[in-house]
Amino acid sequence: MKAVLQRVSQAEVQINGKPFNTIQKGLVVLLGFSHQEDLETLEWMKKKILSLRIFGDAEDKLNLSVQDVDGEILLISQFTLYADCKKGNRPSFIKAGKPEYSEAVYTQFVKLMSEEYPKVKTGQFGADMKVSLTNNGPVTIILEKGTPAE
Repeated sequence: MKAVLQRVSQAEVQINGKPFNTIQKGLVVLLGFSHQEDLETLEWMKKKILSLRIFGDAEDKLNLSVQDVDGEILLISQFTLYADCKKGNRPSFIKAGKPEYSEAVYTQFVKLMSEEYPKVKTGQFGADMKVSLTNNGPVTIILEKGTPAE
């Protein structure tokens, strides 16, 4: 499982030219899934996203989590995080999970996140989304946790 976290002052996802979801201060999280993800990996990623101290405190030091600042989270599925560009000029997505599998894992992850933290919004799995955001900092963090099968 891979995630790209971007600390934002605002973000919006549009589908078919219409606003689908918006957030203010918080995180945009792009999520990619491999062929085999397990509950341990999903729980690890949830805990890391919610606990990562990447927001400034009163002294502007990165000491606060998204929960500490009462921020919002926008979860967007993005299979292209598993692009393999080692050979040639056309990315291979052979390491990305199949759509049906990844959608089920994405849905499970959204449920886990929402049960732990109520300020979670999403894009729409498989949709052609337009995501706009104001990256605050900029702060961008890449998280990756492989499953035991990898």
